Amino acid sequence: MDTAELTALLTPEGLRLLDELDPVRSTDDAARAVSRLRAAGHSPSLVSAVVGQASLRVRAAAKFGPFADRMLFTRAGLEQATRLPIAARHAGRFRAAGMASVADLGCGIGGDALGLSGLGLRVHAVDADEVTAAIAAYNLAPFGDAVTVAQARAEEVDLAGTDAVWLDPARRTAGHSETRRVSADEWSPSLDWVFGLLGSMPGGVKLGPGFDRDRIPADVEAQWVSADGSTIELVLWSKELARPGVRRAALVVRGDEAWELTAPDDSPDVEQRERGAYVHEPDGAVIRARLIGEVARSLDAGMLAPGIAYLTSDAAVTSPFVSSFRVREELPADPKKLAQALRARGIGTLEIKKRGVDVDPTVLRKKLSLKGDESATLLLTRVGSRRLALLADRVAAASA
Repeated sequence: MDTAELTALLTPEGLRLLDELDPVRSTDDAARAVSRLRAAGHSPSLVSAVVGQASLRVRAAAKFGPFADRMLFTRAGLEQATRLPIAARHAGRFRAAGMASVADLGCGIGGDALGLSGLGLRVHAVDADEVTAAIAAYNLAPFGDAVTVAQARAEEVDLAGTDAVWLDPARRTAGHSETRRVSADEWSPSLDWVFGLLGSMPGGVKLGPGFDRDRIPADVEAQWVSADGSTIELVLWSKELARPGVRRAALVVRGDEAWELTAPDDSPDVEQRERGAYVHEPDGAVIRARLIGEVARSLDAGMLAPGIAYLTSDAAVTSPFVSSFRVREELPADPKKLAQALRARGIGTLEIKKRGVDVDPTVLRKKLSLKGDESATLLLTRVGSRRLALLADRVAAASA
């Protein structure tokens, strides 16, 4: 969306057309909507903006639920926005620490500001991009005077009287649609400036989960977050927002439930042991936080192989921090022999998981030519130089 399209959209006519338009779920839906609106005499820029927003609202439902139907987006802004349930958890950290006002520096379309405002905090949201700041102002308008939105660079904001800051540095090239990732040295605002600010006042900064651990300041709490099986972010918390004695945390969120593992530092791995009746795959947040050892000890499990994130045990116990599998048997790792073994067992539906081996599951699946009514999980890994193919069944996820 450019400035002309946004201007056309932010009119009573534009917003009315958007709210009246049926959801745009496919290219066919979009083509029909464009034809109908153009035939009704609406301008090309307004039609493009309205149909584009209708499509983005459908996609945004995964992050914002029913709130998406009353929000505006850019494609890049939606891709980079924090999911609303996660934003609410961020906001909860500020409220629990007694913060009353937060400067959201690099607010994007306003995802985190929605979470902060929803918990009653005063928010000053800023974004360097004119279109993005205007969209954030629209999305945050229901909160009235409790939220102010401005177009500004983070480095220019006067923080006098602000209790804390929230930062989400731009990690992609500028733009509202197709963007590309840039190296950490090209982020805006710069990492040096961000870390300097965190060292001077309470704050949180949202980073990608694969951020270079060697660049994490020593005096912050590093919290990796996964949501519904995907590791989505790393948040660094400083000053009063960092919990005493916690430097590593893994927050695992599934639906409305959440579990957290914390530690004062990286947890050393446990010793390797012979494969038992169960294999456990730690959640991505646990792996990133290097807290595999903490989980292993809670399960009385050992490493299946050094340096590979699979645990093994004999006890029929699991945890919210792992996906657990009961091993049926070990099968040949050679694709031809493996295919024969799977066909002999009538397995036509197969989940393929792998760690420590150079295997493309999509390519392997084609080679296996699966047939049958049975289902199972195939775990592919290695112990030393020996490849393992383990036929297994998922164990129901633990809830506590």
